[in-house]
Amino acid sequence: MTTIVYFITLGIMSGTPLAIFGLKYWAAAKAADVQTETQTAYRKLASDAVTAQSGNAATLSAIQSELVELKTRMTNVEKILKEVE
Repeated sequence: MTTIVYFITLGIMSGTPLAIFGLKYWAAAKAADVQTETQTAYRKLASDAVTAQSGNAATLSAIQSELVELKTRMTNVEKILKEVE
């Protein structure tokens, strides 16, 4: 066996575990990046939902106040109609 073949074989045998650990580290880093992006997107979605919910609550409150006003007006109209009869 020549010296070159020996060193090539030694490099392959010691390089394979290093490559495996390197790829494993790279995959873990990528998974952490994806998880961070997912959490950021979820936080933005939750923030948008809270904003929309508060807007909907304000709109609902306005609608309810208008409904109370309409009920009052309808009661007055009914009284007037009963007096006319």
